[in-house]
Amino acid sequence: MSTRKIPADPESDPRVKAVFDDIRATRRTDFINNLWRTLAFDPALLESTWGEVKALMAAPSHLDPLTKEMIYVAVSIANACTYCIHSHTAAARARGMTDAQHAELLAIVALAAKTNHLCTGLQVPVDAAFDAGAA
Repeated sequence: MSTRKIPADPESDPRVKAVFDDIRATRRTDFINNLWRTLAFDPALLESTWGEVKALMAAPSHLDPLTKEMIYVAVSIANACTYCIHSHTAAARARGMTDAQHAELLAIVALAAKTNHLCTGLQVPVDAAFDAGAA
């Protein structure tokens, strides 16, 4: 259930149309997903969010596209964002993620959650060797 209605004709706003056209060109698809369609209620928010996504997820960088998508899946699981889990799992699969890689990713996420909770619950002090600021 959405907290905001998707605008009926979002591309009637030239700013929204420009972003949607850029999404289509960048992703080489006519599909505009519900996140972008919903964000169209606020063209400035749509523009800034797409700009960040495009810069980090679509532009070549030190991380390959599959790794980026798998990181996004892991963070989306940690943040309990069902929409992003589905979206980025589909994107990771489109970039070649195998069932075995998906299973390993989920195992790592589960393990990290467990050890994170143990460290938090026990308030384990950070080792000086891990502290970049330690002399």
